[in-house]
Amino acid sequence: MTMGAKRTLAIRPDPGGHVPETAMVMAAGLGKRMRPLTALRPKPLVEVAGKPLIDHTFDHLRAAGVKRAVVNVHYLADALEAHLTHRVHGIEVVVSDERAELLETGGGIVHARDKLGDKPFLVCNSDNLWVDGPDDSIRSLAAAWDEERMDALLLMVSHAHANCHRGQGDFHLAPDGRIVGRRKAKRLAPFVYIGVQILHPRVIRDWPEGPFSTNLFWDRAIEQGRAYGLVHTGLWFDVGTPQAIGRTEAILADG
Repeated sequence: MTMGAKRTLAIRPDPGGHVPETAMVMAAGLGKRMRPLTALRPKPLVEVAGKPLIDHTFDHLRAAGVKRAVVNVHYLADALEAHLTHRVHGIEVVVSDERAELLETGGGIVHARDKLGDKPFLVCNSDNLWVDGPDDSIRSLAAAWDEERMDALLLMVSHAHANCHRGQGDFHLAPDGRIVGRRKAKRLAPFVYIGVQILHPRVIRDWPEGPFSTNLFWDRAIEQGRAYGLVHTGLWFDVGTPQAIGRTEAILADG
């Protein structure tokens, strides 16, 4: 399968009618690769292209029609909570407090599960940046969601278009959009997960105690043929280091 292979995941005719009401915004990480910029502020508050990274995320949530965001906090949590209180408007914000222990992505979702409800919900990382292509990416993701077939639907970009990304890719996709494999050691995977997904609550079960990755839920869904990917048609930037900020801003300035 080549990187440019066409995906045939069906999109419903009304992309605006199925957007989850609730999103989980992952904002608890330590931001070690972003040091020294994260010495005194959490990574979601690092500014890129004129605003904090988490504000870019909330811009997308509001534009897509998401009503409510559950935000997990750990590192420099007071600063992040103050920002959410005074700078985020137009969407209800609920804090999931992880001050006692950083739980990673999977553990963070489990910790917040009572706040997320019993319907499919959106999950967004707050520490990267994407620009929509011809269509709103969250609405496109929601339009492609099929509760009968899916437990997880991940937004991805081709490895060749993963700006500032130094990894070897994450997933392989079948022509129908199913995720058919994870990256193997020393083998390039053609698609990179960009930190936006829809999850069904039924996949959140039988979890371990303490911190763990969302990989546990993904692997379960992949094994059952219920994990899918949708290819992002706009720009995406892995803003993981201070050096990546300048590169990201230069590409955005060039249009």
